[in-house]
Amino acid sequence: MTSELHEEVHYEIPLYDKISFSESISLNHLIGSTINISYSGIINCVVSGKKINKTYGDGMSYDAFKSSPLAVESIIRPELSRIHEGVALRDYDWEMAHHMQPHIVYLSKTAGIKVGVTRETQIPYRWIDQGAVEALILAKTPYRQAAGLIEVTLKKHISDKTNWRKMLQNNLSESSLIEVKNELTNHLEDELKKYVTRDSEINKVNFPVIKYPTKVKSVTLDKVPQIEEKLVGIKGQYLLFDNDTVFNVRRHAGYLIQFSF
Repeated sequence: MTSELHEEVHYEIPLYDKISFSESISLNHLIGSTINISYSGIINCVVSGKKINKTYGDGMSYDAFKSSPLAVESIIRPELSRIHEGVALRDYDWEMAHHMQPHIVYLSKTAGIKVGVTRETQIPYRWIDQGAVEALILAKTPYRQAAGLIEVTLKKHISDKTNWRKMLQNNLSESSLIEVKNELTNHLEDELKKYVTRDSEINKVNFPVIKYPTKVKSVTLDKVPQIEEKLVGIKGQYLLFDNDTVFNVRRHAGYLIQFSF
C-alpha cells in the first residue's frame, strides 16, 4: 500500500497488470464496508514479471532475490554498506543513488520503542509502514553505513524489531521517546555521537482504525484464497477486519487477485 500522512494516514492500494501499473484504489473510505479479496493462484515476480510458485523478500523470484539490488544485504543490515568507499555489494549506480545519501536513525513507538534506519527521503513513510504512532529523529548521517553502525550499537540496549501483534492491538509503551533518546546517546562513541541531532519533535501518526483486534489472527491467501470481511481499520501494512483477523498486504506483493467491495 502507498500512504500519505495527513491528520490521518491516507492509504491507497496500487494494482498492476503483472509489473505495469494499472490504477490505485483509495482504501480509507472503504473502512466500515465489506471487501472481497480473491486469489487467482498466480504469482508474478515484482521485478521480472515472470510467473513463480513462491515469493522471496517482497514479491520476488528466487533469482531476483539473489541478484536484484532491491534485496541487497545492506538493506536489512545497513552497517554492511560500503558504497561510501566506492565499493558496491551488487549494483554501483543503485547503491550510490539509494545508500550514498543522508540517512536517519530514529526511535519509534510501534508497541514498545524501537530503533531503526531509513533514508531521509523515506520519512515519514517508513514510520507509517511500521505502524508507529510516534517517532523521533535520533541522528542524521551522510551515508547508510554510518547510520547502520549507530543502530548496531543501540540495539544492544533497545530492540530493532516491531512486535507486530502488539502494534496491531495498539498496546503502547508509556515511555518517553525523548528520555530514551537521551539515555541511548550515552552509549555512542564520539565518532558516532557527532551525528546525533538536537531534534526533540515528536512526530505523531494517526491511523484510520475504528476497532483494534483483541486477539490477532493473521490470514494469508495461500491458506485462505478468498477473504470477504468487514474492514475496520488499516495500520502499518495491515488490513484489520471485524473478526480480529489481519491481512499483511506487503506479504502478498506479486499475487494476482480480484479486489471488490
